[in-house]
Amino acid sequence: MHRHKHVGRKLGREAGHRRAMLRNLATSLILHERVETTVAKAKEIRPIVERLITTGKKGDLAARRRLLRYIPENAAAKVMEKIAVDFKDREGGYTRILKTGFREGDAAPTAIIEFVGYVEEKKNKKQKSVKTEETGETIEGTKTPEAKKPVVKAKAKPVKEAK
Repeated sequence: MHRHKHVGRKLGREAGHRRAMLRNLATSLILHERVETTVAKAKEIRPIVERLITTGKKGDLAARRRLLRYIPENAAAKVMEKIAVDFKDREGGYTRILKTGFREGDAAPTAIIEFVGYVEEKKNKKQKSVKTEETGETIEGTKTPEAKKPVVKAKAKPVKEAK
């Protein structure tokens, strides 16, 4: 037996499980705009998601119904109202796959699949309020153009005399 003309990866699952997993992964990518998974799964969902976005770009009721056959309502709404609008001038290539190394445990090659315009919002958990030296007002966050960096004065250490 050969795999000539057989398209698609089996991913170690039976057909129904594989279809459900790919559908769930596509939904997660649409809702979260970035998903970390194995390289094989990322390569497998890329054409699925790109096709969904192209369908969403049509913007009519028939396109919405075609999306709803594959993904849930909240994901279909996001494709039509946000993602399709962002990619209206783009002719395809909406996603990118970034290889991230190997998973601990089974050493499976992992990757991040994300939308091309994805920008991670950096949430600095250690943001502290900073008091400016001159005015004494409190400014939230760390690097703001109005805030001057607080001056850290080092304490003078006593010098030990040599005997």
